[in-house]
Amino acid sequence: MSGALLAYQSGLLLRSQRWLAPVVLYAAFVGVGVQSGQPVLDSLGYAAAFLLPVGSWLVRICVSNEPPAARSCTAAATGPWRAHLASLVTGFLATAVIGTVTTGVVALISDAASTDHRVKLAVLPAVGAGFLAMLVCALVGAAVGAVTVRPVVRATGPGVAAMLLCALLALVAPGSPARAAVTALITGSQDGVIRLPLLPLVGAVALAAVCGAAACRLSGRR
Repeated sequence: MSGALLAYQSGLLLRSQRWLAPVVLYAAFVGVGVQSGQPVLDSLGYAAAFLLPVGSWLVRICVSNEPPAARSCTAAATGPWRAHLASLVTGFLATAVIGTVTTGVVALISDAASTDHRVKLAVLPAVGAGFLAMLVCALVGAAVGAVTVRPVVRATGPGVAAMLLCALLALVAPGSPARAAVTALITGSQDGVIRLPLLPLVGAVALAAVCGAAACRLSGRR
């Protein structure tokens, strides 16, 4: 996968303006759920959790952005799996950028303290934990997006329904890296202890790699 492919997919995403809907919806959720002066880890956990479905949506947009004729030309020039991988990576990177900006804003307006505001927390480690949780949710969101859009699921209706269901399960199912990362922030806020979600990050990387590789392999066959 080359930088030119990523630049091409990024340009398609920006020009399409289809990213506006998930970004505005995410901003609305964060604006309602995160208020100034709230505990920083709680707020970062809330922002990370809602980033997961946004990441799935952005991946879906990137995969379906190209017209069929343009998609065929790109696949012929670079290989079907490289073209598909570029769209998946572009969706993930867009999600990560949104999550990084949100993490910084949330950290600035939140109180660096535990849930009961009795224990003060170090700002930089708290932001680091929130950033890692954001990456976990972005990776899991990309994995969900990869397996609920073409070539895995070709029909739009079933694909959207599967995406929403899988995103919900990824947030609540036991063993999910996203749930583990968000839970680490919430329990850390309650205990006044910052816990870096390193194991969930490893799990999220593995999940995204497996789902992405399966989707790219299938794109080459179809």
